[in-house]
Amino acid sequence: MKKRILITGCSGFFGSHLLRHLMVNTDWEFVCPCSWTHKGTPERLENAIDGMDKSRVTVITHDLIAPFTEITKKRIGKIDIILNIASNSHVNRSIDNPGEFIIGNAALAYNMLEFAREIKPELFLQFSTDEVYGVAPEGVNHKEWASIVPSNPYSASKAAQEAMAISYWRTYNVPVIITNTMNLTGQTQDSEKYPAQLLRKINAGEVVTVHGTPDNIGSRFYIHARNAADAVHFILKNLPPKLYNNGENLIPDRYNIVGEIELNNLELAQMVAKILNKPLKYEFLDFHSSAIRSGHDRRYALDGAKLKSLGWKEPQGFEDSLRTTIEWTLENPSWL
Repeated sequence: MKKRILITGCSGFFGSHLLRHLMVNTDWEFVCPCSWTHKGTPERLENAIDGMDKSRVTVITHDLIAPFTEITKKRIGKIDIILNIASNSHVNRSIDNPGEFIIGNAALAYNMLEFAREIKPELFLQFSTDEVYGVAPEGVNHKEWASIVPSNPYSASKAAQEAMAISYWRTYNVPVIITNTMNLTGQTQDSEKYPAQLLRKINAGEVVTVHGTPDNIGSRFYIHARNAADAVHFILKNLPPKLYNNGENLIPDRYNIVGEIELNNLELAQMVAKILNKPLKYEFLDFHSSAIRSGHDRRYALDGAKLKSLGWKEPQGFEDSLRTTIEWTLENPSWL
């Protein structure tokens, strides 16, 4: 019998890539609750299912900051796996409007965990971020279960989602797995995100901002969304969740999903300019040191050795995936 998967955030950037990847590589059926009131767009969802068997996808209009009604639960039907991808996810906007992130993301996680508590799926995957660990000093790549020290309202809201998921794992035996993923790139990314912003500005000949100072530039481990989706699929296929067991399993499973190479912001901008074959105009901005943006960390870093030791390997190298993204976006200029 085919599995039925509920994916939140399917009209968002990563959720749409994950839906596409799973549609291509499985025969599963998917339920996609979408609010259409946050950052998700119909175009992302349409792009994800283009050329696929659309009968495998059920789209339900629902804002996850409210619980499912009984009628909506009947429309959803039987669910084997919940992939909780949806969240409001931008540091700068969370600094400007913290309540939208803290209240909204917490309510979303609570409602999905309550639904999981009721329907008892075989897996509840909580998709989270490297940012819950806070700033990573040079030479430190955070391993799974490092100390949680969020620096801004967005990362605090994601840490709260994780904490709720852990509590439901222990109290209600919800089969939770947590993934922490580093900075994503890819087709259809919102232009508020740095890689997409670089593509748009360099292509237009505009000056781009490089966060940091010449001798201390912010850096990330970037990973293409389809590679991250492949890692999630690997976990679904090979790593079933362990349940809470008095005295033995005291924490749920957690896996870091990390790109192959760390790039500082200038190196990423140079790579984008090289692929575009356009000159790079840039200026440094050290807003990490300012009072208003002190919650925007200069460096994040995760250790991806655990998942790779279990057999996962990125399908495509970063530079090739960046080139693919840029070429696709230029061919589809509405996404610029």
